[in-house]
Amino acid sequence: MRARYPGDVARFARLSLIDEAGERYVRMANLACVGSHAINGVAALHTELLKRDVLRDFYELWPQKFSNKTNGVTPRRFLLLSNPRLSRLITQTIGDRWVKNLDDLRKLEKFADDSAFQKAWSQVKRDNKRDLSSLIEHRTGTVLDPDSMFDIHVKRIHEYKRQHLNILHVITLYQRIKQNPGIDITPRAVIFGGKAAPGYFMAKLIIKLITSLAEVINTDPDVRGRLKVVFLPNYNVKNAQRVYPAADLSEQISTAGKEASGTGNMKFGLNGALTIGTLDGANIEIREEVGPENFFLFGLTAEEVWKLKYEGYRPQQYLDSNLRLREVLQLISSGCFSPGDQNLFKPLVDELTYRDEYMLLADYESYIDCQDRVSQMYRNQAQWTKMAILNVARMGKFSSDRAIREYCRDIWKVEPEQIEE
Repeated sequence: MRARYPGDVARFARLSLIDEAGERYVRMANLACVGSHAINGVAALHTELLKRDVLRDFYELWPQKFSNKTNGVTPRRFLLLSNPRLSRLITQTIGDRWVKNLDDLRKLEKFADDSAFQKAWSQVKRDNKRDLSSLIEHRTGTVLDPDSMFDIHVKRIHEYKRQHLNILHVITLYQRIKQNPGIDITPRAVIFGGKAAPGYFMAKLIIKLITSLAEVINTDPDVRGRLKVVFLPNYNVKNAQRVYPAADLSEQISTAGKEASGTGNMKFGLNGALTIGTLDGANIEIREEVGPENFFLFGLTAEEVWKLKYEGYRPQQYLDSNLRLREVLQLISSGCFSPGDQNLFKPLVDELTYRDEYMLLADYESYIDCQDRVSQMYRNQAQWTKMAILNVARMGKFSSDRAIREYCRDIWKVEPEQIEE
């Protein structure tokens, strides 16, 4: 480094394998960059953030090491095995080449406006929703209407993934009903699932808030089946295979710039769910593939997040200017969802009010407006079904087959071996 960048002491410190400030410990990321022959991100945005910010010094030193390899998921498990009804319908319509070549799903595009195909597609979705409803009733005792929108948010519980932003929307809907019990809203079942790290207090508090919301909302006679909340326990791959096929709406709402890629977004899209999401991780590429008109976009971009933080983010200004948002946080603080205990969710409310590391308050209004567009669109079932068909038809890029081929070609430098059957 001294030969390459003479006198650049600050750069030496940043590139050092040993932390030069405070305790001297090994920097594993730096060691990995030096020891590896290739460095890749797992979505286009992720790779750009590595090159521009996280590993900028290493990129300037060895740009030839860097490449992007967007993640993929296996269609054999997450469509063929987990969604046999939809798999059969697709195979009956376009043949079975899609199982080994996911790009073949493009042939579905010409059936997107076909009323008979739409009817068959909708029946598959309803049957899958009925199956998930039975599982949820067995596990939680909550009865869901398969004709309501299944709004699903399943993934690791973490503040950057913003399950609590979804919670704020649920409470907003609940307040609308309480303030006007006769209001006409699109029936919605909001289904959460995921696990929190054992020592992650705030993530566990988010789970507690979800289950507390469910206890209040699901037993309130004013709601009358228009809104249900469920936390599906013990979320794992086996349970996921029942969840993805039943989803109408896929929640991919992480703070822009925080999610490396995500694969749940791909699994949902492959099973015909429409995505509501930010321009984060692989959401960007999914939106490019399926078309902006078939994706519900909201929120700040990664650049806007960075700029707002750089200029000094103040969550209080969003509270001051948004009565609806203030009322939502006040309802949580009041003890409405914690049998009068005003302190139970205080750490969560305080975090949002005074710090809001993941900028929920900045994205709240955009998210609520986008969810209103979702509700309106769901009422037009023919259009919704067309959008779902096009989502599946355009998911070919997100096969793990494509991702593995790129690793083989660009990083591992290995050729496929033909196996005789």
